[in-house]
Amino acid sequence: MANWDERFREGSYPRDPDPAPILERAVSWFPDGRALDVATGTGRNAVFLAEQGYTVDGLDRSRPGLEIARENAVDHGVADRCSWIEADAREYAYPEGAYDVITIRSFQIMERLTDIKAALAPGGVLYYQPHLRTSDAVDYGPSNRHRVGANELLRACLDLTVLHYRECRSGDPGHRGAHAQVIARNTSGDSQSLPHCESLD
Repeated sequence: MANWDERFREGSYPRDPDPAPILERAVSWFPDGRALDVATGTGRNAVFLAEQGYTVDGLDRSRPGLEIARENAVDHGVADRCSWIEADAREYAYPEGAYDVITIRSFQIMERLTDIKAALAPGGVLYYQPHLRTSDAVDYGPSNRHRVGANELLRACLDLTVLHYRECRSGDPGHRGAHAQVIARNTSGDSQSLPHCESLD
């Protein structure tokens, strides 16, 4: 944890990075309401969601990261829509049925995914993009112990309606990564309203 605190303090992690591209493309068909950004860091996705009209809770155990997130919310004019929770995401008591949208980016928390899914309101949407194990060379991200395996995330979300799933490499030489990404809705049944596929191209 100290390593992340130092990265935030020293500015080696971007202070105001862009939101996740897939989130930008998909948010138009997410339900309105209340959102939770798990492991929010400097608030990249939390601030973006607040700009889209959500009331957002940003959760992280790093105080320096949350201080920057607060500043970003002020700079983007959405401080009144953001609340910041200083807590360990692996130990936090997620409130059941409380959120219409939950986002998690680049943080492995599969051991708490059942509790996180339970925090979705009926019809709520989960966006989760952890690092993925791969035999290909990657330049950033955690060790394999903190990455998900092939199809592990997909299997863990089959109790939801999976609207999008992908496993891929990204980046350019010198900054290559690998990740899985899922967007899944807290609904069930074999006949449902679905988003238009082109919205994720």
